[in-house]
Amino acid sequence: MDGGRRSRQETTIELQLTHRTAGDWTVLDIVGEVDLYTAPALRERIASLIDGGVRRLVVNLEEVGFLDSSGLGVLIGALRRLKEHDGVLRLVCNEGSTLKVLTVTGLDKVFQIHTDLGSATAS
Repeated sequence: MDGGRRSRQETTIELQLTHRTAGDWTVLDIVGEVDLYTAPALRERIASLIDGGVRRLVVNLEEVGFLDSSGLGVLIGALRRLKEHDGVLRLVCNEGSTLKVLTVTGLDKVFQIHTDLGSATAS
């Protein structure tokens, strides 16, 4: 018996990562949940973009339903890595639990958080 717990296979949450260009910015759109299981895929995608020469990155969190400490760690690592390359990281997050996590942890003071993509890609 599993005590009513469901296995990870039964509750798999898909993480969708797509990137595009908006002016001289690269926008990484994330859809789904960023947690212990999906954070490695996000880390790999961001590393790939930075390794490929991206220096102005907007991470769009508007469609993220859940973000845990693993996801926060990935974002902090991306910020550090971009700063090492004289790059810039901005987040788009306008409401909900994701913004609450960023605010409660004080990371709203660390990251440049914008309410929409237009303001994030301006300048």
